Amino acid sequence: MERKTKIHAEDGKQEIVITREFELPLELLFKAYVEPEIVEQWMGTKVLKLENKKHGSYQFETIDPKGNKHGFNGVIHEFFPNEKITRTFEMENSPFAVQLEFLSFEALSADSSKLTMQIVYKSVALRDQMLQLPFAQGLNMAHNRLQDIFNQLK
Repeated sequence: MERKTKIHAEDGKQEIVITREFELPLELLFKAYVEPEIVEQWMGTKVLKLENKKHGSYQFETIDPKGNKHGFNGVIHEFFPNEKITRTFEMENSPFAVQLEFLSFEALSADSSKLTMQIVYKSVALRDQMLQLPFAQGLNMAHNRLQDIFNQLK
């Protein structure tokens, strides 16, 4: 099955670009990234804090099948509803450095929209390390859940 979430990683660069088109109006796609109840459903994580504003912050927590807690957090630097979010992302207690994420939301039609995420890593080596994880598969699965959640509401 083809992955609908596309990941482009150019050799020698510290970034990856992720794109995904959704059969959702722009407002619903954006809502999926800013409403804690919806974020929890499609990301499969607990939202401890989500302050959707410039200089806001967020904190998520996931519990793996062995019962171990994994924390994720960051600071929101830009927040423009239905347009863009610029934020940092940090996996707590991991060897990965903080990364910078630029999320852009675009309407393609009245009923479809596109998400583009540019993620910048501290080094090419760290970016390549991230790509060795089942990152692409997990993100595609999460985006599929996001689409499914809204499909069920139609």
